[in-house]
Amino acid sequence: MAQPPQRVRTNSSAVSRARDWIDEVARQSPARLALLVFAGIVAVVTALLSLPAATASGQRAPFADALFNAVSAVCVTGLVTVDTATYWSPFGQVVLLVGIKIGGLGVMTLASILGLAVSRRIGLTQKMLAATETKTTRLGEVGTLVRAVVVASLVIEAVLTAVLVPRFLTMGESVPTALWHGVFMALSIFNNAGFVNLEYGIGGFVGDWWFCVPLILGTAIGAIGFPVILDVARSLRNRRGRKPWTRWTLHTKLSMTTYLVLAVATAVTIGAFEWSNPDTFGPLAVDERILASMVQSVNPRSSGLATIDVGEMREASWFLTDALMFVGGGSASTAGGIKVSTFAVLVLAIVAEARGDRDIEAFGRRVGSSTVRLAVSVAFLGATLVGAGTLAMLAVSDLHLDVVLFEVISAFATVGLTTGITPDLPDSGKYILSALMFLGRTGTMTMAAALALRQRRRVIRMPNERPVIG
Repeated sequence: MAQPPQRVRTNSSAVSRARDWIDEVARQSPARLALLVFAGIVAVVTALLSLPAATASGQRAPFADALFNAVSAVCVTGLVTVDTATYWSPFGQVVLLVGIKIGGLGVMTLASILGLAVSRRIGLTQKMLAATETKTTRLGEVGTLVRAVVVASLVIEAVLTAVLVPRFLTMGESVPTALWHGVFMALSIFNNAGFVNLEYGIGGFVGDWWFCVPLILGTAIGAIGFPVILDVARSLRNRRGRKPWTRWTLHTKLSMTTYLVLAVATAVTIGAFEWSNPDTFGPLAVDERILASMVQSVNPRSSGLATIDVGEMREASWFLTDALMFVGGGSASTAGGIKVSTFAVLVLAIVAEARGDRDIEAFGRRVGSSTVRLAVSVAFLGATLVGAGTLAMLAVSDLHLDVVLFEVISAFATVGLTTGITPDLPDSGKYILSALMFLGRTGTMTMAAALALRQRRRVIRMPNERPVIG
């Protein structure tokens, strides 16, 4: 009769120690907690993909391939070294899908959920972490916001599944197969993961509006960011006779405006570059070319689900895609890159400096200097990672700069578009891209969190002097 209480006390003590350890790590370094959680998930997915049951052949996957695909799934990238549909067994594909779902929720939000599960509450530090990831200013809303993020993602993925499953049924697939393909592709689309579990790929859907429209809309919603989604939903609920967009926050207005401008400009420019390319848009009908351009307009945001052969695109299209992938999608979204809000702040700072304005303003609001410094820091860190990754890849391979730079930026920005070189890379190259995917998904975000939470007050300020710039 004495042992059951002893087991209860032992389990309670273990939970208490785990809670204390998480709280201690979170207090000392919030970014470290997020990185540890994310790295732990990658390790678990890698271990599961290394099992013989994870491959269709029943043989263990090489460690480099298991690690690469695990990182790609958890970082919702989509770069792969093996064909997802044929190499992995149903068990392996389920493991990838779970990794995609967890990774799509976001590092900081995931850290908050872990803290909630262990301690039965979200403490102040965890609320600060989630507030940084979801860009929420009122800490009391974070618990509700985390739940809203999970519910919103499940609802959107369910809608995408409901739209895609009938399309697969019309292709002669059985109900279980169509349902599995619909669920997998819905999660891959919304989470901007770029994974495809269709044996026939998605190239055949290049002119299919039924498939491509959900692809475009799902990618855009996932890439715009949860703060924007929730802000738009809140403004629609509380209109009170006013136009909904007048109630949007500055972050929402900047993200929506920048995203739409980049999407339209991309569709027009890529369409112009590839319109007569016999290896991409050339053989297509006019309406199919327009649809392909629309798909390509959202792909660089972080989708990676291309309906044309990216490796056959013209170099001008590659270069433009490089720049767009580096920018990425919205903050606290399933997209990567330095984020469209960061890009918008940098553009506003340049415009203000060119006009000689004292303040940086947008939509009737002033952007603080600390936000500009943070944007510069994130952009510089991203460029540094891309530069270092490109040099490392050139050192371990004999590939040309154009394809290497494209693959490196795609990995850093967790996009998943590829010119086709990834499967043939040496193991060292796969490890480099794996590190870029991990750092691209966590590095700029955790750096932004660390810098945003770091405040120094100095009594003495040095004399002001301007060095010569330019």
